[in-house]
Amino acid sequence: MIEVGDHDVKAPFEAIAGAINAHPRVVLAMLATAILLALAGTTMITMATGNDTYLDKDSPRGMLLAKYMDTFQSDATMVLIEADDVLNPSILAYIDRLQGELRTEAHVTSVASVVDMVRQMNGGALPTSTAEIQAAQDRVPADLLARYLPSRTMTISIVTLDPGLDEQTQYNLLDSVRERVRLSNPPPGVTVTVTGNAAFSQEMGAEMGSSMGMLVLAAMVLMVIAVGLLFGHVRHRFLSVGIVATGLILTFGIIGWAGMSIDMVTIAAFPVLIGIGIDYAIQFHSRFDEEARRGTLPEAVRMTVTRSGPSILYAMLATSMGFIALQVSPLPMIRSFGQVCIIGVLACYLVTLIAVPTFGLLINYRPKAIRHPTGTHGEPKRNAEEVYNHLLGRLASRVARNPVPVLLFVGLIAFIGFQMDGEIIITTDEDTFVPKDMPAKVNLEKVSRTMGSTDSTPIFVRGSQVLSPESLRWMAEFQAYEETHNDKVTGTSSIATAIREANGGVLPTIRAEIDAALALIPEETKSRLISGNTEALITINTVAMTNTQGLSMIDQLRRTLEWTAPPPGITASLTGQGEMFTNLIKEIEDGKLTMTLLGFGLIFGFLLLVYRRLGKAITPLVPIAFIVGWNGLIMYVLGIDYTPLTATLGSLSIGVASEYTIVMMERCYEEWEEGLGLFEGIVHSIRQIGTAISVSGLCTVFGFSALILSNFNIVSNFGLVTVLSVGFSLIGAITIMPAVLALIGSRGKNAPHREAEVQPA
Repeated sequence: MIEVGDHDVKAPFEAIAGAINAHPRVVLAMLATAILLALAGTTMITMATGNDTYLDKDSPRGMLLAKYMDTFQSDATMVLIEADDVLNPSILAYIDRLQGELRTEAHVTSVASVVDMVRQMNGGALPTSTAEIQAAQDRVPADLLARYLPSRTMTISIVTLDPGLDEQTQYNLLDSVRERVRLSNPPPGVTVTVTGNAAFSQEMGAEMGSSMGMLVLAAMVLMVIAVGLLFGHVRHRFLSVGIVATGLILTFGIIGWAGMSIDMVTIAAFPVLIGIGIDYAIQFHSRFDEEARRGTLPEAVRMTVTRSGPSILYAMLATSMGFIALQVSPLPMIRSFGQVCIIGVLACYLVTLIAVPTFGLLINYRPKAIRHPTGTHGEPKRNAEEVYNHLLGRLASRVARNPVPVLLFVGLIAFIGFQMDGEIIITTDEDTFVPKDMPAKVNLEKVSRTMGSTDSTPIFVRGSQVLSPESLRWMAEFQAYEETHNDKVTGTSSIATAIREANGGVLPTIRAEIDAALALIPEETKSRLISGNTEALITINTVAMTNTQGLSMIDQLRRTLEWTAPPPGITASLTGQGEMFTNLIKEIEDGKLTMTLLGFGLIFGFLLLVYRRLGKAITPLVPIAFIVGWNGLIMYVLGIDYTPLTATLGSLSIGVASEYTIVMMERCYEEWEEGLGLFEGIVHSIRQIGTAISVSGLCTVFGFSALILSNFNIVSNFGLVTVLSVGFSLIGAITIMPAVLALIGSRGKNAPHREAEVQPA
């Protein structure tokens, strides 16, 4: 039994029970008011995409990336034009007219396409005949022509934007560009598509919103099916589904009122909450039904609130410990996932605690009559629940009498899983997280195939004199070294490159020559390479690489920067989205272990505080340790990668599994305190609550299963492994806990006696 200040803990629950019995309609009205406020809060929820979901903007790396993007990063929107022959004079004229309109848009720096190239090669006038177009085309450099005109059926117009535009401004500009394209009246057979990184982010946000709605709906439908099939022994079985829906509304409302955003990882929290919330609702409903069979409804309200309230509270707090552990992650999206889960389990618990007894009292709840099937001669037979509990009892008896072999076997499997965990690939490529057929992704891939690899790593150079001869010489030498010693580098550029080209191919050695060369460089070019005299940029262009290859190259660049250090007073730092995504690999690898260990530590500390007995605090954690190992093994076998979301699996498993193992241990200690022997108490506990745990666990599985239906690969893979993890949690509570309890119980100070045999029921 729970051993911390029983009277102090029960006092608020006695007050809640008294309020429900005295004023059930008032309590219901207060709950309805909270729901209305929550519904208003749901309208304030926003979708988050972009760098802030991966990198803490207040960290040194986050601030450096934000500074780089505000200063130098000019996002480009691509307009993809497809036709039978894009070099047809009428189509070129159309593109020219469209570009002229786009140049008038606010925040548009420039617009460039094959039209500008042929115009330049035709003396500044747009060719009007096929012969003039062909002649101009022949004079355009082949590599430049291939970049903007990969074939006669497709060309790209690049719309360069002002640096440092915020996300909403880019989205508004995108909408304006799309509207101009819609009203541009393209020639017959011409298809115009607006694409680019901003379009990708905008569509991903919209996709997340629809995906979240689909996941919540699917989870609720699965809940209705699960409860309908598994929870038929109580009256008003679907009350649990309504309660979970109410808890979810409160969760959405709190998120909206708190100004929190939802990202591609956070959307996975809602089916998780539905799965956990249905567990609370079923347990409260089952206890209320049980108490209503024994006495009056007011007494059933009091017993349910004061008995189940504290025990489920402890289980909820233990589950929350796993989510609290997620707050140590350096990834904002993982911390946000944990925060939403904490809010959600608390909301579901509070709604269940109040709604079940209030609803039961107001409708004058009457339990269903228990019917026992009879045999051919009229003798009573066990119903399905009794048969299931009997089988579980026999299994528990065998396990409890052979604990060491059982624990050695499951421990060996877990050990293999821990070893295989290090072999699981870590993926941080955002393109693999989103739906494969998302139009913005398809269009962006088409552009990438057309223009070739656009991967680059920026090096942000800062100091009091970034344009000094020494600084420029260092930039040029560093670039030359990378171009000759790194086979992944396809080219480099910097202000040193531009000054050397403006100075006849020779890098100036005195400041007067540097200033003269700077005067020859177009302002548009300089703005992409320097900011005043204190900030400059070196761009390292590379071939397309996997995240692992990118991480290796980033590490190599860092080492090169360390031993080819810039002049005194100058600093050079790697930044950019490529550096951010490759660095996520390290953060996920380190963070998942830290989160798992912290989850164990928090739950152990919580249980030690509650029980104040070391052995009892450790007991529920033993099966959980095995479950974490099994998770690693199943991910390795199924070929599921670690992502920012699956990295939370360890902490999530600890939180979810702890409820089952704690409930099982609590019931066993209760039976021992009633005088049952060691093995008899274990077996009787399994027989009494085996079905209840199985039903709630299977309903949780149904809720988590909705994640598998997500269009986002990052969410669907997470759904698969969480379903398996909850299954492991049930196995751990029903089959491994008897072995652990047999060992712990036989060695405790107040160990129950060992009876000779447990007779099957």
